[in-house]
Amino acid sequence: MKNVISSAQMRDADRHTIDTAPIASVDLMERASLAFVGAFMQLYPDRHVSVLVCCGTGNNGGDGLAIARLLQGHGYDAVTVWIARFTERETDDFATNLTRLHNTPVTVAEFLPADELPEIRQSVVIDALLGSGLNKPLTGDWLRLVEHINQASKQVVAVDIPTGLRANGIIPATEPTIFAHEVITFQRPKLSFFFPESAQTMDRFQVVDIGLDEAFIEGAPADFKLVEPEDIRLAYRKRKPFSHKGTYGHALIIAGDTSTMGAAILCCGASLFSGAGLTTACIPQEGLLALNTRHPEVMYCAMADLPDLWDRFDAIGIGPGLGRRVALFEKCLAYEPKPMVIDADALTALAHEQSLLDKLPARSILTPHMKEFDRLFGDHGTWWDRVRTAREQANARGLVIVLKNRYTFIAIPDGRVLINLTGNPAMATGGMGDVLTGMLVAFLAQGYTPEEAAMLACYLHGAAGDRLVADVGMAVVPATQVIEHLPAINGML
Repeated sequence: MKNVISSAQMRDADRHTIDTAPIASVDLMERASLAFVGAFMQLYPDRHVSVLVCCGTGNNGGDGLAIARLLQGHGYDAVTVWIARFTERETDDFATNLTRLHNTPVTVAEFLPADELPEIRQSVVIDALLGSGLNKPLTGDWLRLVEHINQASKQVVAVDIPTGLRANGIIPATEPTIFAHEVITFQRPKLSFFFPESAQTMDRFQVVDIGLDEAFIEGAPADFKLVEPEDIRLAYRKRKPFSHKGTYGHALIIAGDTSTMGAAILCCGASLFSGAGLTTACIPQEGLLALNTRHPEVMYCAMADLPDLWDRFDAIGIGPGLGRRVALFEKCLAYEPKPMVIDADALTALAHEQSLLDKLPARSILTPHMKEFDRLFGDHGTWWDRVRTAREQANARGLVIVLKNRYTFIAIPDGRVLINLTGNPAMATGGMGDVLTGMLVAFLAQGYTPEEAAMLACYLHGAAGDRLVADVGMAVVPATQVIEHLPAINGML
């Protein structure tokens, strides 16, 4: 897993690399600008596209000046630079790159406070104004310039971070920022990129390697970690010769009601396709025909038989579509503790009866979406506060909390938060949570730790959806399609 570090820690990584590589700071800036230009050229291959590079006078602006020069050197023939001289301060590397830029045909215009800003006629604006060091709202001429750029409604590509967006901490909903269609960020994504509030300031981001010391970055203290493909390959256990269905555990799915059997069927299907050796469903008897038709491999357990059969199961998933049968949840908490995944209606039961939280088996997995989370742990005004509460609750109660969103936050008992990057908006369809629950309980039944199960299930769930979008071209991904593509995704590990 890769560390997600703060902007201050990233500046430390810059200094460490400069001191130990060794490399001059202006040369490291050149390396970053080259990486940016390489990515930019993939986005905008037409050398005749008109580009306006807006620069401050700090190091982010120095990046912008170098980018303008490099673009012109690569044949971009309509590059213009604006320099916002709204402060007397300029960095040495900015000054060096300005001197270098003056030796090119690139047009440079400088603006002082209160100067009138011309109309933006270029097709693409590169935002290199303030960078990641900002920790207060934009005001004065900076705010005026940002609003001017936004009102021009051009394609905007931000250098490292959109101007006005904070790299860490709460993202105030009312704070003005540039809106960037693309962000090309250096070495690591900023933590703020993963919070839903960032949608008000950016569409997409990509990370480019600028050669900072990775050992230094990974040695820095960090509470947030990115789940990488290599982490999944290392955690996933391939099936061995002479193994049998008993080797891979017995999952129990307690789900569904008379009018919500689909949730149970999706959950059971995901358990099957995620490798549980056996899957049993505790569903209403009226749902047996549908279950047997869709998944004849899944066995049936009547509610009345649960106490006698409980010892047979290695992991429990409870909640999807449970509806009126939710009283089963409290009964299950009185049985011998087993690895458990709590979702949907079972989460609602926890919210209504908070004392049940203290009865959960150690290291249970909770899978709330935003509204379920707030019903459980109180209203939250920001996602930063929500994730902070998830960390606190996971640590205090020994739980794994899978806080679902575009980027899923997995809070684990040791205080860390794992960030899953797979998945896409095409997966915003009904039943996806039921599929994830089935996957989680299948991995628990196979003997994975709750942390491993959460990491594997979230990653593979999203990867299946990504494959359907990339390879099949699906604009909308139904939950049933994710289930059917799980074996192919697992086979790639």
